[in-house]
Amino acid sequence: MDGRRDTLLFDLDGTLLDTLGDLHASVNHALVACGYPARSLDEVRRFVGNGVRRLMLRAVPEGTGDEAFDEVFQAFRTHYMAHCLDTTAPYDGILAVLAELHRRGYRLGIVSNKLQPAVTELHRHFFADTVAVAIGESAGVRRKPAPDTLLVAMERLGATAADTVYVGDSDVDILTARAAGVPCLSVLWGFRPREELLRAGATDLVTAPEELSDMFP
Repeated sequence: MDGRRDTLLFDLDGTLLDTLGDLHASVNHALVACGYPARSLDEVRRFVGNGVRRLMLRAVPEGTGDEAFDEVFQAFRTHYMAHCLDTTAPYDGILAVLAELHRRGYRLGIVSNKLQPAVTELHRHFFADTVAVAIGESAGVRRKPAPDTLLVAMERLGATAADTVYVGDSDVDILTARAAGVPCLSVLWGFRPREELLRAGATDLVTAPEELSDMFP
């Protein structure tokens, strides 16, 4: 990465927060409540990344009709908003790294495919003191891998593509960064293995949060 970039945007699930347990619980609550079989933790891990609607489309049995799906999706949304903090927690070292980057003057933001109310709640609970903006899925803004949410975050932070790095854990994040014209750092502590990230075109891999402090002095 050329020059000093002073704006770091982060994916949320699998990058800043380990949300898998709460997502798995809410997916299965909705499925079982609507008469469908539950999914394994590993299945939910693979389904995450393109927003919660796509998560639930992958979770329901093939051939589920629109009306039945809407019932499942609403059950998931209601349960997840009530339980998104049950087991969710920052990955080890994340809070200290964000605090240090904030102290050094970096502009920090969150860009996620989660619904905006959940992003707002998680940002308020964990990152309000260090992260200035938190952008989630909302009407009129295309989800990742479209660049829209990154561009909104950059605009709110007063940053350009030349200032910005995106940090994420999935192929979706790599594609999003590419679409926005910014470099992507791919983390190895999240929901996708190294081999999958490399196949998706990852060029810069980060093995531990503390490495970010060394990369951005």
